[in-house]
Amino acid sequence: MRCEDFAGAYRECMYLLFMAIRPETLPTDAAALTEMVLALDAENEKLRVLMRTLNDMIFGKRSERLAAIVAEQLALELDDLATGVTPPLPANDDTPATKPPASPRKKARRNIGALPKHLPRCEQVIEPDTTACRCCAGRLHKIGEDVNEVLDVIPAILRVLRTIRPKYACRGCTDGVVQAKVLPRLIESGMASTALVTHVVVSKFAWYLPLYRQVQILAGQGIQLDRATLAGWVKRAAWWLKSLYELQLKTIQAAPRLFCDETPMPVLDPGRHRTRTCQFWAHAMDDRPWGGPSPPAVAYVFADGRGTEAIAGQLTGFSGILQVDGYAAYKALARDHGGTIRLAFCLAHARRKFVEVYKTTQSPFAHEVIERLQAVYAIEAEIRGSPAEQRLAIRRARAAPLMEALNSMLGQLFSQSPLAGAINYALNHWDGLTLFLDDGRVEVDTNTVERSMRPIAMGRRNSLFSGSEGGAESWAILASLVNTAKLHELDPQAYLADVLERIVSGRTKSHQLHELLAWNWKAARARSLQAAA
Repeated sequence: MRCEDFAGAYRECMYLLFMAIRPETLPTDAAALTEMVLALDAENEKLRVLMRTLNDMIFGKRSERLAAIVAEQLALELDDLATGVTPPLPANDDTPATKPPASPRKKARRNIGALPKHLPRCEQVIEPDTTACRCCAGRLHKIGEDVNEVLDVIPAILRVLRTIRPKYACRGCTDGVVQAKVLPRLIESGMASTALVTHVVVSKFAWYLPLYRQVQILAGQGIQLDRATLAGWVKRAAWWLKSLYELQLKTIQAAPRLFCDETPMPVLDPGRHRTRTCQFWAHAMDDRPWGGPSPPAVAYVFADGRGTEAIAGQLTGFSGILQVDGYAAYKALARDHGGTIRLAFCLAHARRKFVEVYKTTQSPFAHEVIERLQAVYAIEAEIRGSPAEQRLAIRRARAAPLMEALNSMLGQLFSQSPLAGAINYALNHWDGLTLFLDDGRVEVDTNTVERSMRPIAMGRRNSLFSGSEGGAESWAILASLVNTAKLHELDPQAYLADVLERIVSGRTKSHQLHELLAWNWKAARARSLQAAA
C-alpha cells in the first residue's frame, strides 16, 4: 500500500468513526464521556504510530544503522560495522548552531608500500634518448635506477582452445594406431571450456551479474550466444557439483551448533504467467569467534515453502543448538524433537524492534533498552576470538547482570502497543536470548547466517526471479560453494575451475570429495605452495 493510500484510508476511517457518533447517541454521563475520549485518543495515537512507521518504511532510510539514536549505538547496526556517521542534532532555531563533536575517524585501509608479491611482474624499462655524455661524448655508466610499481590489469580475453591428438602408427606393421584418449569434458560436444563455464557461474553467483548481461558483454567481444545457452552451462555445472554440495550441507548439519535463516525466492510459474514465492533456507556454521573446530561455511536449500515441514525435512536427525530468529516454525521444530534441539534466539532482532519504536515514538524507555544492549555488545566485541571458557566466564561476570537488570526493566507494564510488542517479543524469547550466558560457544545474534543471506538478496535483486525450480536448485548448489569459498578468502574462479576439472577428469573420486571442500582445498593448496617455496 502506498503512503497516500494509507492516509486516504485513515481519513476515511476517521470520517466513518465521527459520522457514527451523533449527538443523540452520545452518553450524558461525564464518566462515560471521559472514557470515550480516552479510548478515541488511544486509538488516534495507535494510528499515528502506524502512519509514521509506514511513512518511514517507504520514504525513510532503509537501514536501522542510520537512525539517530546514540552515537555508540550506530556502531552496532548492520552486523556491528562502523560507519563514522554521527546522529544529527535537534533543530532548535532559538539556539546558536554548534558544530557536533568530531568522532574519531577510522584509519583508511590503503595499500601503502609494495604491491602483493604473488602477482607476476612485467618490467618496462625506459632508457634515455641518448647514453652519450654531453661534454666529451663518452659512454655513460649506469649508477642506479628508480623503480615504480603500479597495479595493472589485462581484460578478460576470449580465445579458442584447440586440443590436438596426434595419431601414430608403425610403418612395418599393418595395424595398430596409437593415440591419446579424449579428455573428459564438462559439456560433451559443447563449445565451452571448463574455465568459461566457471567464469559464467562465478560472475552470476559471486558477483551477481545476470546471464542476460553476460550475453551482452560477450556480444561486445564478437561472440553471439543465447541466454538459454548460458543457462544450460550453469545447469550442467550444478549437476557435476551436486555431490560436493550435498557433502558440504551434510557436514554443516553435523555440527553441534547451527545457524539457520530463510528468505523468499520468486520462481517463474509458466502455467500462471507469473511468479510464485518459494524459499531459500540457509544453514551456516562458524566457530571462528571462539577458535572452535568448525570452519565458516554456508549451504542453501531450495524449498517450496517456509513451514515447519520444510525445515523439519532438512534437519532430520539434527540435535544441538539451533540459532535462529523468532519464527514460529523453529519453535515447532524444537517442540517436535523433544528437547534434542535447543533454540538460541537473536539479540539483534530483539534490539531492532526497540530501534523501530524509538524511531517512531522517541520513547525514552526504548532508548534506555538500546543503551543497555549496546553495553552487552561492547563486551562481546572485547571477547571475540577468545576461547569458549574465557568468553563464558566474562559473560557471566559482566553481561549476566546487565541482562538481569534488563529483564526486570522489561517487566514493567506499558499500554503503548508498539513498545508493548517489542517488550513482549523480548520476554517471550528470553530463554533463547540469554542462552549465550550458559554456553561460551553460542553467539548473541544470528548475524553469521544473515551475512550469508546478503549474496542471495543481491542476486535476487539483479535477476528478479528464478526461471524454474530446477534453476533455483542449481542456484542453491552453486551459491553454496561460491559463497563458502569467499568466506575463506579464496578466488572463486580458481577454486571452482580446479574443483570441476578434478571431478570431471576423475582425478578426485567420489570417496575423496571431502578434499574439495573449500577449507580442505585451501589447506592443501597452502601446503603445496609451501613445499614449492
